[in-house]
Amino acid sequence: MSVDLHTSAVLQTPAAGRDAAVAHFAGRLSFEADVSDVAADIGAGVAGWVLVDSRSQESWDQGHVPGAIHLPTREIEARAATVVPPGTTVVTYCWGPGCNGATKAALEFARLGYPVKEMIGGFEYWHREGLPVETADGVERGPADPLTAPRGIACAC
Repeated sequence: MSVDLHTSAVLQTPAAGRDAAVAHFAGRLSFEADVSDVAADIGAGVAGWVLVDSRSQESWDQGHVPGAIHLPTREIEARAATVVPPGTTVVTYCWGPGCNGATKAALEFARLGYPVKEMIGGFEYWHREGLPVETADGVERGPADPLTAPRGIACAC
């Protein structure tokens, strides 16, 4: 089947070759973790990394990932060494995919020499996937959004 590359929005720019594609996607995974992977590690008690919520105090109080450390971005440079042991891998999160707060926080940790990743999807997708949320009243778990976890089943990718 012949494809007219001038009419295809997808094929107008060819896909990268194998080596470039491997480098690109492996690179992305070295900078990102998704909420399902973070939840799986927390649930399994995997050590060696910490989760940092970089949002404001008001956002933290509204709800956060259980076990996360609250360290707003503007405080990272001054306080990181007192709350995150040197050399520990840091996973940052902020509100959601429409916010670059986790990126800004990750940059601050990287500048301090920490290995760092962002939790893509942020707190929004944590909540939307029906994962536990900690508030002043304790830990609660809402229903999963059917657009993020059809019939409550994680994608398990």
